[in-house]
Amino acid sequence: MPTIHVDGPELKDRAAKRRLVEACTQAAAESYGLPASTVVVLLREYSPENVGVGGALMADRFSEREQA
Repeated sequence: MPTIHVDGPELKDRAAKRRLVEACTQAAAESYGLPASTVVVLLREYSPENVGVGGALMADRFSEREQA
């Protein structure tokens, strides 16, 4: 049973989450030659306040862009 972990920013739209899960499932099922019902997709969402890149919080980077 393939398990796919997707780490990324929050997706607020449930339809977008549904499309992402469907696409990942389809790709894994085709690649492994298994039924889609055997593929597990886990979405782990992180808010910008909980992600740091290059020593700075992503939330701070977004704030800087909005001020420019």
